[in-house]
Amino acid sequence: MITVINLGTGNIASVSRALKYLKIPHAVSDNPGDVSKSEKLIFPGVGNFFEVAARLKALGLDKLLKDKVLGDKVPILGICLGMQLFAGFGEEGGGTEGLGFIKGRVLRHRASQHGLRLPHIGWNDVRFGDFKVFSSINDNSCFYFVHSYEMITDEPVTSAFSNYGVDFLAAVQKGHILGVQFHPEKSQEPGLKLLKNFCEGRF
Repeated sequence: MITVINLGTGNIASVSRALKYLKIPHAVSDNPGDVSKSEKLIFPGVGNFFEVAARLKALGLDKLLKDKVLGDKVPILGICLGMQLFAGFGEEGGGTEGLGFIKGRVLRHRASQHGLRLPHIGWNDVRFGDFKVFSSINDNSCFYFVHSYEMITDEPVTSAFSNYGVDFLAAVQKGHILGVQFHPEKSQEPGLKLLKNFCEGRF
């Protein structure tokens, strides 16, 4: 079973609708029992890094996710804030630890240093090259972004990039751990294809 982790942070319903459209069986839950039985996890998120990290801890999901993902090697796809929480640290909300799946930091997007407005909202092309979860998607396809912060990685990972004033990390993979800064569930055909690829193990 695929579980969409529900932390009450926004885009859960649209992710579930996308999976239903793709006819992919899944559960939507914040129940540790459901998470512990999952074969794959999807971790969407919209909101504040500090607040959602605190909610993970309050539910006991931070330790459980580390056990499942790092220990049992359960594949996980983080979306937007979900991807950012894979980092070791995020400065939003005053600064706090993330899950630490990927060595890196989440900082305010550097576009603000170039006079561009944040949040970055809209469609941007993504350069992904030979990135398996993007199979059957044309390189430089457009995906939908809404974010004010970006992940900066501190270890070698498979990466895809977009540009908003500066090149920034649009997707990341470390083995069975994948994250996308954009919203595949809102990105029409390319986004649906990416979700399907992940759910079918094409990564």
